[in-house]
Amino acid sequence: MIKSYLKEFFSKFSTDIGIDLGTANSLVYVRGRGIIISEPSVVAVNQKTGQILAIGEEAKRMVGKTPAHIVATRPLVSGVVSDFDVTEQMLRYFIDKAYDRKFFIKLRPRLIVGIPFGVTEVEKKAVQDAGKNAGAREVFLIEEPMASAIGARLQVQDAGGNFIVDIGGGTTEVAVISLGGIVVARSLRVAGDKLNEDIIKFAQEEYKLLIGERTAEEVKISIGSAYPLKDKLEMPIRGRNVVTGLPEEIIVTDKDIRRAMEKSVKEIITSIKLTVEDTPPELLADIMNKGIYLLGGGSLLKGLDQLIAEETKIKTKIADDPLTAVARGAGFVLEHIDELHEVLLETDMLEAPKQ
Repeated sequence: MIKSYLKEFFSKFSTDIGIDLGTANSLVYVRGRGIIISEPSVVAVNQKTGQILAIGEEAKRMVGKTPAHIVATRPLVSGVVSDFDVTEQMLRYFIDKAYDRKFFIKLRPRLIVGIPFGVTEVEKKAVQDAGKNAGAREVFLIEEPMASAIGARLQVQDAGGNFIVDIGGGTTEVAVISLGGIVVARSLRVAGDKLNEDIIKFAQEEYKLLIGERTAEEVKISIGSAYPLKDKLEMPIRGRNVVTGLPEEIIVTDKDIRRAMEKSVKEIITSIKLTVEDTPPELLADIMNKGIYLLGGGSLLKGLDQLIAEETKIKTKIADDPLTAVARGAGFVLEHIDELHEVLLETDMLEAPKQ
């Protein structure tokens, strides 16, 4: 009775938080308030002192513009913690920023964090420990395909199959979900960041032009496509000519960028096809009826839904607000944790990460 009362008290006054801890961007959902933070997963560190200088949007503005001893880094690689201490600092920053200051009592929040499918027990433990060290009283983990499906308001606890393709910054998660669990899934380390790398490589090999990651991302968003477009698109890009060492501007078209990204896009399509092949026939019948749902920032690549539909013979649709699906899903689970507890990962027996 007392335990139940205390649980209700803490639940009422704590700021429970759901975090989509992405390779490229992190989103923070606060129970009762919705998504209140959407910032790049970037941390600027002074390597001489070890001091954290900036986190999020402010740190991203420093990329490529800092002295040698200041490094703007991403503490997550392919959705997995690569720098434990910096990830902890970033989580602490998000938790502190999310607090509702109207309460005089500052209670440690419960935290749900979305992680890629198929990460190791050690990697799960690293996220859990980083969350607790950052100030959370409880840390729950949810696989990103499950969180994104819940965020898209799909009926994940029903017996019918749901086919999810979540293309983030570091990973593409392909999953079939039924009865509150993942039936078949693949996690592919080809996603938005890899497409940016493809564009950088293309500019260097084709035009001897050295461009940065931010420029490549702007090109991808503006004129990038996975399927031939009706109208030709083009844009100027500026960089340094690797032969002369001098600044230069060139004009690239949507066809150029499509060719640059072609190999990586094919890898995503192949992963989707293999997952379709592994799906039980009864669930496949449901998927044929419902279609494939695209989520994550990569789903917004022009013509990708059309290409997937053509290659798989299954209708494909982009979910509403695909960029925020994981965070919204984590938040929905927070608000209905008693009914949806089964979709969370078991974390009691996780192995501690090696120091």
